[in-house]
Amino acid sequence: MLAKVQSAALVGVDARPVEVELTVTGSMPSFDTVGLPEQSVREARVRVRSSIREAGLRFPDRRVIVNLAPADLRKDGTMYDLPVALGILAAQGDIETRALEGWVVVGELSLSGEVRPVRGVLAVAEMARAHGMRGVICGAQNAGEVAVVQGIEVRAARRLGEVVTSLRTGAWPSLEPSIEADLLGPQPCLSDVRGQSHAKRALEVAAAGGHNLLMAGTPGTGKTMLARRLPGILPPLEPDEALTVSKIHSISGLLPRGVGLMRQRPFRAPHHTGSAVSLVGGGASPRPGEVSLAHGGVLFLDELPEFPRAVLESLRQPIEDGEVTIARTRQVLRFPSRVMLVAALNPCPCGWSGSEFHPCTCAPQTVERYRGRLSGPLLDRIDIQIELMPLPPRLLRDAPVGDASAVVRERVVQARRQQAARYHDLGGGTNATVPMTELRRRSPLAPAVHDRLLLALERFGLSPRAHDRIWRVARSIADLAGAKEVGTAEIGEALQYRCFDRQALVAAA
Repeated sequence: MLAKVQSAALVGVDARPVEVELTVTGSMPSFDTVGLPEQSVREARVRVRSSIREAGLRFPDRRVIVNLAPADLRKDGTMYDLPVALGILAAQGDIETRALEGWVVVGELSLSGEVRPVRGVLAVAEMARAHGMRGVICGAQNAGEVAVVQGIEVRAARRLGEVVTSLRTGAWPSLEPSIEADLLGPQPCLSDVRGQSHAKRALEVAAAGGHNLLMAGTPGTGKTMLARRLPGILPPLEPDEALTVSKIHSISGLLPRGVGLMRQRPFRAPHHTGSAVSLVGGGASPRPGEVSLAHGGVLFLDELPEFPRAVLESLRQPIEDGEVTIARTRQVLRFPSRVMLVAALNPCPCGWSGSEFHPCTCAPQTVERYRGRLSGPLLDRIDIQIELMPLPPRLLRDAPVGDASAVVRERVVQARRQQAARYHDLGGGTNATVPMTELRRRSPLAPAVHDRLLLALERFGLSPRAHDRIWRVARSIADLAGAKEVGTAEIGEALQYRCFDRQALVAAA
């Protein structure tokens, strides 16, 4: 008897339909899987056989053939365990095949028959809705992801035996999946950082417009503290953003078990020893990298020059385009990567170049090589570049605390609302992401204001891209002030945030 069960395959951050066809035939016991299965899929025969027997059901002592269609799409992962097991039971008459019609089935099985969670179920649920399916049958710990997607049903159980009983009777276990997750926990407050008012202001401007930020300074000036407090002043994720962010984390297997939707903006801080693949994504079975896991949030690169130059250069296209394109022989995958890049670096390898209190032990050639690891094109893509100075010892106790993150966040949210209204017909966006032609048209500079900007470009030798970046930052400063037009004061402040531009950092490159 032939049985068919609908399942799915993960391709990038989306899912595609896969039909699992099963037949039990012949007299010699065997188990064959065809349709471009990877090793983890072929190994399902061991888990499926043990699970069926542990559930008190009979595993056929005949030839089992499993076909995963379409056969030209590579199948990877353990999500086919449950559909294969149900297909075998349907093929030998233990469950009715019509009970599986209209359902997408995914789930990993343990040797004891437990239905374990799998990655990418949120994408599978979206696919099920797009193809008019009734819903998804999965493990209990994946139920929250399916519940996020409106218009489809979720049927979940903890063991294979429960799934079989529910398909026979139509009564499923009662579950209350948790839909939203607070992955980051309580956010550290910006008021924890003593002094550094200039840097806090730059952080607020960056958050208001979604700008990339570079902080340079000697050790202990608060670069990492400021970076880790940036998510706390960013506005909450919009519903469509939350769905995309959650789907990326689901594909990567990083959503908490039993939870389906992220509400906080992600913060990723990869180590400088990571490879280009770990940062931008890829691999034999392409997965999202750190820049995609930070989509909608912050990608923090500490000790920026310690990253290999080739790794840093691989970030240029994702930062500019907002997505990573990975080309393979059979397919081209795209992963979202609209992030705020925040980077921190020391002025030299020992960290004390320019310090009044610690002598620098680096040779001039060593400092030049260290700074030369950062290319001009990469630095041009960083809107705000600031220097942090050490806090005098007496100010460690007496420095003003400054506004709390909640207060700053309200100003940032208000600035983002102005941008949303300005770019509503473009589908939204921030000052850092909208096309420059639209920013010029919707927020033109007065001739006198533009003249000051052009004079600064000529004096400091900045690139045309820096011209656009300064304009964008100035627009964000004006939004924080509630101003309709960008004035010379906003241009002047934006120029202060270019002190570590290409001319300063790569003069010897």
